[in-house]
Amino acid sequence: MDKLRVGIIGLGGIAFNKHMPSLGKLPQVELAGFFDIDAARSRRAKQEFGSPSAVVYDDYRKLLEDPAIDVVHICTPNDSHAEISIAALQAGKHVMCEKPMAITVESARAMVKTARDTGKKLTIGYNYRFRPDAWYLKEYCRSGELGDIYLAKAMAVRRRGVPTWGVFLDKAKQGGGPLIDIGTHALDMALWLMDNYEPASVTGSVFRKLAAQGSEANAWGNWDPAKMTVEDSAFGYIKMKNGATIILESGWAINMLTSDHVKTTLCGTLGGADMEDGLRINGEKNGSLYEMKLGLGKGGVSFYDGNRESANDKEARLWIESILNDREPVVTPEQALVVTEILDAIYESSETGKTVYFA
Repeated sequence: MDKLRVGIIGLGGIAFNKHMPSLGKLPQVELAGFFDIDAARSRRAKQEFGSPSAVVYDDYRKLLEDPAIDVVHICTPNDSHAEISIAALQAGKHVMCEKPMAITVESARAMVKTARDTGKKLTIGYNYRFRPDAWYLKEYCRSGELGDIYLAKAMAVRRRGVPTWGVFLDKAKQGGGPLIDIGTHALDMALWLMDNYEPASVTGSVFRKLAAQGSEANAWGNWDPAKMTVEDSAFGYIKMKNGATIILESGWAINMLTSDHVKTTLCGTLGGADMEDGLRINGEKNGSLYEMKLGLGKGGVSFYDGNRESANDKEARLWIESILNDREPVVTPEQALVVTEILDAIYESSETGKTVYFA
């Protein structure tokens, strides 16, 4: 196989700004098929990124039926992730589905099962894993430098950053607000860095305090409170089976001066790490406390950061290479399923006022 022929389903901002630019840089890839409910977006995608023989489809099912398509990237609203992913896997395609995996645990489990049954690869778009700081810290954790990591703080908080386009504010389409949108990235990063996917219990609090007010100071303009049916902030206390604890904070609109867009703090028995000011490692050596700050991305020349591969480009490259070399993708569906299970438990705990326990 000279090239993998990729089809894109859903041509909104995430497709135009993340998936297609990164895939388009890979010599092993041909962007060969496009579908969106807005046909004009499909034609634009073909013009800007498509190969000369690329096809615009008027139904995503026709894209899936095309035997020439090897890989499908799904960039649709959250409520259709599972349905399209399962259909694509059953059609013999490898699937990259944007986060979150699905809006229900049952749907996410069905995706995992279908990937296993078909033998096709499935990955979820948790691109923050591929940032230089997260990638470096993963290797640091893997080497045992932090010891036993027993506490993590996962943060994805915006003071006023409610996305006002598309269907972000529609609970039926998205399944939730900041928790399922950006909190999911922070949680995924923490679980991955800790290499711990066995939750024991989850206690959650979900708020809709500022949503009904609107805000002219919002980064993307004032939102319509009547149309914002999702939460504006959500928090979780997650205890793992080995006793480790994760504190998750997520918010689109909250009266907090500190805005942490997908950051993680780790505390281990031999050292700690955080992303508060770049990537910082701390610990104790030779009877003294130390702090090490890493200048990731710096090329060593003033005003030049080097040619470091972006997180989105790295995600796309390693995904395509996992298919060509028949390797497990960096983000496995089993890992993404645990993220979905925990998010669902936070919503459930907040609604019932009770802690959710895992078997």
